[in-house]
Amino acid sequence: MRALPAVAVATALVLGGAALAGRGAPPMPSFADVRAAHRPSDARLLDRNGIVLQEMRTDPHVRRLDWVALAEVSPALRNAIVAAEDRRFSAHRGVDWRALARAALARVAGRPAGGASTITMQLAALLDGASDATSRRDLGAKWRQMRGAWALERRWSKDEILEAYLNRVTFRGDLEGVGAAASVLFGKAPHGLGTGEALVLAALLRAPNADAAAMAARARALAHVVGEPDADVAGAATHAAARDVRMARAASAPHAARRLLAADAAGDVRSTLDAALQRVASESLRRQLLTVREGRVGDGAVLVVDDESGDVLAYVASSGELSRARDVDAIVARRQPGSALKPFLYALAFDQRLLTPESLIDDAPLEIGVAGGIYRPGNYDERFHGLVPARVALASSLNVPAVRTLGLVGGEAFTARLRALGFAGFRESAEFYGPAVALGSAEVSLWELVNAYRTLANGGVWTPIRLAPAAGGGDAAPQHDNGSEAAHRDNGTDAAHRVYGAAAAARVADILADREARSLTFGLESPLATPFWTAVKTGTSSDMRDNWCVGFSARFTVGVWVGNASGASMRQVSGITGAAPVWAEVMAWLHRTTPSVAPSAPPAESPAPAAAAPARIAAPVAGTRLALDPDLPADRQRVPFVASGADAAMRWRIDGADAGPASQPLLWEPRRGAHRLELVDEARRSHDAVDFSVR
Repeated sequence: MRALPAVAVATALVLGGAALAGRGAPPMPSFADVRAAHRPSDARLLDRNGIVLQEMRTDPHVRRLDWVALAEVSPALRNAIVAAEDRRFSAHRGVDWRALARAALARVAGRPAGGASTITMQLAALLDGASDATSRRDLGAKWRQMRGAWALERRWSKDEILEAYLNRVTFRGDLEGVGAAASVLFGKAPHGLGTGEALVLAALLRAPNADAAAMAARARALAHVVGEPDADVAGAATHAAARDVRMARAASAPHAARRLLAADAAGDVRSTLDAALQRVASESLRRQLLTVREGRVGDGAVLVVDDESGDVLAYVASSGELSRARDVDAIVARRQPGSALKPFLYALAFDQRLLTPESLIDDAPLEIGVAGGIYRPGNYDERFHGLVPARVALASSLNVPAVRTLGLVGGEAFTARLRALGFAGFRESAEFYGPAVALGSAEVSLWELVNAYRTLANGGVWTPIRLAPAAGGGDAAPQHDNGSEAAHRDNGTDAAHRVYGAAAAARVADILADREARSLTFGLESPLATPFWTAVKTGTSSDMRDNWCVGFSARFTVGVWVGNASGASMRQVSGITGAAPVWAEVMAWLHRTTPSVAPSAPPAESPAPAAAAPARIAAPVAGTRLALDPDLPADRQRVPFVASGADAAMRWRIDGADAGPASQPLLWEPRRGAHRLELVDEARRSHDAVDFSVR
């Protein structure tokens, strides 16, 4: 009897299996439908230039990236895949009868049967939801694949079939598609794959769990088929085997990603961030925290904003592996800012024309009666300096002058101005916060603080800052951990508005840039003294729980917080030793090629009362308790009497006796005991009075 042709044997076996299975052809979608239905398994946060910053898995079962067009796949990979899976891909019409015959004869003879499924048949199986990995091997399933392949070949081009196959086939682990495989296993885009890497990927289709040696052996055999015997398949195999498909994805901005990437969405979302700056800020923070780790410091955050646009350029909200609470977003967590709030207090005093930078303020012992007893502010160096200009008081961060300045401007006026700056935590009356609010006793977030300093950089005009480009949805201010809306939304201030006059903002900026004025506390040389123009302020909260450094140049505002997410105190780590070095390093990187030129000096101005403002005593405030220091000369312990709204005819009256004109500050030599100070007009009528004491 004459032997049946191989094709006939294959056909008989397949048809017989089909008759037994009784399965029909699966409906095949169009190429356009398949591509349109493609959904990446990851949402990706991109920087302003399209660089991937963070990837967040949204499908736990498969790793799939964006659809890759055939033209974006390297020729080496296309050739290797076809050589490995379907050498006659361009010649057949969906089914390779020769391959089927070889497989059928091998099966009859009891030999291992090679793969007979064409690329088109494999794609048909991938698109057929009814077929699973086990059922695809029986004859009925094979017939179903063949009919699906014929349907595809009738409607699709060969390029469309190959493109869809490359995007749907699984290479290793949960890596589906050439995009995910190239990215995870080799850190490349599909168009950048070399010959060795392409051969290894092709070899993985038949042995996705192979180790490096087996992977290299399969790839080496395939290299001879494609005429590339010298390809470095061993190196590529070793590299691919070492890459854990479960490895951490791009993860340089996890907290920003949580703000911008929806948990149930996928695809790419562009941000305002700059990948290079994000890396620099993160590395600088990490190095500094390692430097001060003996001071019991574990956490920190860095926020960088473009002054003009409000674009957030760096959002480093955690110290990563150095932190015990790496998921906490330290940029929106509220903490005490310490002296970092003082610039906004002095800006208000300048705006109200109660002070100028040259106005003298008494830095002497002070006691103020509060609900809990006596409040006695002191300086960081535990010394008092007598009469100092407001310029020095702010730049050198003296506490008593700040509290006296709060008495000048009024607590309600100050807290109202803080709310206008976007500080959402200031919801209570000024009485609730007390005089310590001048020294940063209330809580703010780094997000709020940086934008408040940016307001000074922009001449006193507040605008929102954003993580998403304006064209992509406008402002993307983060939500605070306590559930409140972002600061500017809380206060109805989401539109640009003026908070300070341009002159007041310029005066504060000039003071914060004055190296000599800050030398009383910080010396002439410190991390705050940059070789280009910057205006900067530090802050340290009570018990050294938090320290800050925030400042701006002609183009950027940078804020740094260092502390512990748990709220634990640090040990001998202040704003100048903790946060300032990071601030200086980030600023230096920002201006490595871009100059920062000092703005024009603010015009000179004398203090003058606001028009139609009632005459009142600005200092001392009611209830003040002063303590004389026996170690200081008497002429260094004068008490300033300051009035606002006083005309040239008004005078001071202390304990019923005339003390002098009230049109300008008066330095009174204190006497122990209780005193009553009055502001009287030329008819000796009292316009305001306060009681205070000296001990």
